[in-house]
Amino acid sequence: MRASERVYTSLREDILAWRLLPGDVLSEVEQAERLGVSRTPLREALGRLASDGLAVVGKGRTLVVTDLSADDVRHLFELREALESQAARLAARRRRPGVFESLSQGFAAAPALLTDADPDRAAYYGLVAELDAAIDDAMGSPYLLRSLTALRGHVARARRLAHDNPDRLVRAAHEHQLIAEAIADGDEILSMQVTAVHLRASLVNILASLAHVRPGEHRLAGANQGAAS
Repeated sequence: MRASERVYTSLREDILAWRLLPGDVLSEVEQAERLGVSRTPLREALGRLASDGLAVVGKGRTLVVTDLSADDVRHLFELREALESQAARLAARRRRPGVFESLSQGFAAAPALLTDADPDRAAYYGLVAELDAAIDDAMGSPYLLRSLTALRGHVARARRLAHDNPDRLVRAAHEHQLIAEAIADGDEILSMQVTAVHLRASLVNILASLAHVRPGEHRLAGANQGAAS
């Protein structure tokens, strides 16, 4: 792996996991020393983060980590609904039914995965990732996939703002099951509708979590938590 790619991956993960917080300065000297690279690959990595919208120019032309407010989350979900609803529609049109039937069965059993034995919910979130990948493959739209890929970094970051609510996770599993069933049935309109309902519920959950956090606290609120997507 090229040095710039390694640095980009590391910094991106630090931002998405809230180890680097909104407003943190991405000093070239400090980050190059921390990551053990020269400033040339670091600058390439920082340029990619800026293109992703995860970093912006701050005072003194130094890059800082982008903020993520409640309004930002709302705007993010407006775009997410447009892209993911269309992705579900195309997946329903071009899908292999067996793939989504299997995923539907997986989500039907998902509440059993949401136990204290797996506090990170790794198995559940792995199943969500499988559904995303199946939709990406089935929709067969490279330009839409490119847009979704760019969006998902911001989505992952927004999820960290929400508390890992067990009841919400169970409801989200049922919503994912309905999405998989609609795609398996080839029902384009229903696929779009249940995706929109799911995204609306996810948005409400994140905003409700933000409402219970005092100004400035949101930077740390989700640092070690997941949320239903």
